[in-house]
Amino acid sequence: MSINVEVARAQMVNQQVRAWDVLDPAVLGVLTEIPREQFVPARFRNLAFADTEIPLGSGNCGQSMMTPQVEGRLLQALTLRATDRVLEVGTGSGFLTACLARLTGQVTSLEILPELADSARRNLRGVSTWNAEVRTEDVFSFLPGGTYDVIAVTGSVPEPDDRFQHWLADGGRLFQVTGEGPLMEARLLTRQGPAQWSTTTLFETSLPALLNASTRSKFIF
Repeated sequence: MSINVEVARAQMVNQQVRAWDVLDPAVLGVLTEIPREQFVPARFRNLAFADTEIPLGSGNCGQSMMTPQVEGRLLQALTLRATDRVLEVGTGSGFLTACLARLTGQVTSLEILPELADSARRNLRGVSTWNAEVRTEDVFSFLPGGTYDVIAVTGSVPEPDDRFQHWLADGGRLFQVTGEGPLMEARLLTRQGPAQWSTTTLFETSLPALLNASTRSKFIF
């Protein structure tokens, strides 16, 4: 691996991610250790460490990788633990999946597009990530086998969907981005009891919507 790649990776972590108040050593470590460039489509490899969303897939699927700053803030906000059971909605390239898997016990990741799901599986195998399962599945026909300590929704939705919070274990954390462009809110929801949740607004951002997301109160993924 060329020294230029390592310099670019260090600049990404120190000048982009740290600058966005991501200071958790475990999060900075995983962003440094996992080779982000191996998850980027070949035609965009020169943008692997840039402060930009990177298009994924072929055609007009409209999916992209989050920027490194958003990835870092998401990982830090979820206060991940080695024993956590994680659900990720929207696998994309698999880079965030790999980060989640490195920091937790088990990750189930749902990707509705077969092309992206297959590519993510290859990418995860390429970095020896074995505690993450990618399912080609619609989240709204998905039947959880239990609750999750962490749920990360990587596409935006017009407004929160209550089903996610009910899939959380007690003390579980949910990250999702809500609203419509150009500015949306990234929020962290924590389950505090059988029917109790708290919500914290983290930052403003803009993410592509989950595929088939409705502009009304309910949506289809």
